[in-house]
Amino acid sequence: MGLTNKATTDHWVIISYSLRYVYVMFFLALYVLILCSNCIIICLIWIHRNLHEPMYIFIAALSLNSLFFSTAIYPKLVVAVLSNQQSVSYSGCLVQVFFFYSLGSSDILLLLAMAYDRYVSICRPLQYASTMGTTCVSICLASAWFVPVCLMSVTVVVQSKQKICSVTLTGIICNATMMNIHCTLPKFLAMWTLFTLSVMAVIPVLFIFFTYFKIFMVAYHSQGEVWKKAVDTCLPHLIVLLATFSLMTFDIIIGLLESVLPKNVRLILTLQTLVYNPLLNPIIYGLKMTEIRKHIKRLRLLLLIFTSCWVSF
Repeated sequence: MGLTNKATTDHWVIISYSLRYVYVMFFLALYVLILCSNCIIICLIWIHRNLHEPMYIFIAALSLNSLFFSTAIYPKLVVAVLSNQQSVSYSGCLVQVFFFYSLGSSDILLLLAMAYDRYVSICRPLQYASTMGTTCVSICLASAWFVPVCLMSVTVVVQSKQKICSVTLTGIICNATMMNIHCTLPKFLAMWTLFTLSVMAVIPVLFIFFTYFKIFMVAYHSQGEVWKKAVDTCLPHLIVLLATFSLMTFDIIIGLLESVLPKNVRLILTLQTLVYNPLLNPIIYGLKMTEIRKHIKRLRLLLLIFTSCWVSF
């Protein structure tokens, strides 16, 4: 197999050949569940005008990003499981790396925008209407997708020009472990990766934690209604943030300790990055956000009525 054209991915060495179709059904079920749950959140926010507020718009954007992320990963993963060779082209692997990290970074930047929205709403309520207007929301949304695309484009282009000394990857997807197949790691690529990690992960996460610290300090010293508002609206964001931060940690561990981690552990850690946020985001926001929960209950009631009428007919 040519080194410049193909890279064989050691996808399923830990999965029995006889269980291949079980895993295909598992991944397809996950993908369908992710699509349905996130589409429900997006449609509810789109349809109901009382949800046309910055906070809910950012939640819809987060769900949309989860749809993009899952679509970039799951179909290719299913094809790889079904393939006898279980291989992927080098260019195809680079494309997956691009979407994996650019859309993953968009998640963090959207959470940053949501944290800023909550900060202005709770700490500077009189300035909320003028600060979080249509222009500000549009800039936040555009930046959340545009900045990661620009940064990851440079990374992928530089990677594509490097000489390959190994044709084997040890993960089920193309991620940071791709760095290990290059003969040498250029200093520019190492520095650029560090810069990208800082811009798209470290700085935003630190700013988010600082923002929520300020929010809860203000809420704690205010009246009970402010504290209740902070808990109701910020707690779901914090849960999602902690999940995202955990996924970042898992990915870094896989990249740094790839050679010493057992294959089962690598698989479990990688699956966390594919399942947690896309699937848990709509569940968390559907259960914890009061307005969204109300509309989900109404939708469920309508579905029950429709089902009853259909059965009776």
